[in-house]
Amino acid sequence: MKNLKYYILAGTAAFSLTSCNDFLTTSPKDAMTPDMTWKTQDDVSKFLTGCYDGFVSSYEVTYWDATSDFAYGNFPWEGFRNIGNGTFTASDPGYSMYDFTIIRRCNTLLENAEKASFSSDATKKDLLAQCRFIRAYRYFILTECYGDVPIIDNFQTAQEAQVPRKAQAEVHKYIMDELNAIIPDLNAAPSQRGRVAKGAACALKMRLALYDGDFKTAKDAAQAIIDLGQYSLDTDYSNLFKVEGQTSPEIILAAQGLTNTYSLDMSYYFPNSVGGWSSVVPTQQCVDNYEMANGKAIDEAGSGYDPVHPFHGRDPRFAMSVIYPGCDWNGKVFNSLDKEIEGKKNPDYSTNADNATKTCYNWRKYADGLGQYAGGYTNANIAAIIFRYAEVLLTWAECENELNGPSDEVYNKIDQVRARVGMPKVDRTKYSTKEMLRELIHRERGSEFAGESIRRYDILRWKTTDGKMLAEKVLNVKLNRITGTLINSATKSDADPTMRATVDPTKTDFIEDRGFKDFNKLFPIPQDNIDKNPKLKQNPGYGAK
Repeated sequence: MKNLKYYILAGTAAFSLTSCNDFLTTSPKDAMTPDMTWKTQDDVSKFLTGCYDGFVSSYEVTYWDATSDFAYGNFPWEGFRNIGNGTFTASDPGYSMYDFTIIRRCNTLLENAEKASFSSDATKKDLLAQCRFIRAYRYFILTECYGDVPIIDNFQTAQEAQVPRKAQAEVHKYIMDELNAIIPDLNAAPSQRGRVAKGAACALKMRLALYDGDFKTAKDAAQAIIDLGQYSLDTDYSNLFKVEGQTSPEIILAAQGLTNTYSLDMSYYFPNSVGGWSSVVPTQQCVDNYEMANGKAIDEAGSGYDPVHPFHGRDPRFAMSVIYPGCDWNGKVFNSLDKEIEGKKNPDYSTNADNATKTCYNWRKYADGLGQYAGGYTNANIAAIIFRYAEVLLTWAECENELNGPSDEVYNKIDQVRARVGMPKVDRTKYSTKEMLRELIHRERGSEFAGESIRRYDILRWKTTDGKMLAEKVLNVKLNRITGTLINSATKSDADPTMRATVDPTKTDFIEDRGFKDFNKLFPIPQDNIDKNPKLKQNPGYGAK
């Protein structure tokens, strides 16, 4: 198995994604040299490319649900399993997000850009606003993961950068002030695919306010995106996660990268039978979140849910998001239930290979077949989505419900998201109260954004009836996988894929004990960072330093 740390240390661009894109065509290091003259707009633009490169790690998107109840990290050395099961510490913090590299790049540009000449004042404002957005986004990730973090908004030496942490509320205010300042300066539409424009800045403002519980600000930011009139739901949900869907009108911002350099390696998504690693896979909790196609939860009376054939009659997003036992995938029937198939060892059975999925599932998002990747799935020409329009609609609905309760506008926003996959409209009678509609909105966000890095932040901010974080309930569980068998795929390939698997509802296999304590809401600051900067204080629960 490839060690994830290799990618972290491979170079300054090691986190970037490959995609068919318009502006990341040469290495940013070609522009980021000590003898930069900072004379022209082109100099600034080239350096800005270096700020874009790696400002969103592919692992922040494709792996991040493994830090929640919706996914499982297969390999300990990748740094996500110990976050998911609550065993991470300051000396073994798992996958670390504590990195100021991109922030330092942005500070360098902002300190030097005034020396350059620009074609127009509007162009100058737009380019600098893009840089400030990237910096604000990195601070957003840092503060959501670590709480209090240092604010270093001007270029400093390593010694000068040894500053104490600022309170999370102060960091949030700093980010919000930056976003409010740059939104007027950003182009209404991106100048090139992958560039930041007003919609992306409003989306970050929306997400930050939502996570902060500021429903009025979050709703207003969502409305500002709607009012731009630039975005709409893709008519094909699955198209969003395919190469052919990279220009979808739903995508507000996706992580672009250098063509054919430090690519998005899909091998960690794919099943073992095609050479994949099954590094991060959906859990049963994720699967159980999907409603039935009739709009009822699986444990609801009259849902029609059959635990022996649990994949039958489900929300269509389930089959578009998850590779499940019995489904057609990559020209074959996927089977992770049977230890042997026609007398031969099954490479996708959990205990037959290290790289076989341990939960019986793999992600289908970004992994819907091998043929779409021109450079092969280890050099995938696809960009992971950061913000999309469905999040805008569901955030608007959640905020309005929290502020004022159910209304036709709230129902209609949710219905738009459900209708595009053929799900029924929200039952206005059943979900007539704020509390009931809140439950549906939570479930809807889970089904819509499974595998897209949003889940952990949602279960940290949502509360159970006793006022605790939902994470304390859904992560303190035993993680199990289903057992059962598949009908002979060689002779029954024409069977209904959702009926091919016969599951034993009385027996599951144990995977691991998961865990979450209240202080796990924040990650520990890696001990080596504290050793380098004695002014840093460790987060509560992870030691005295």
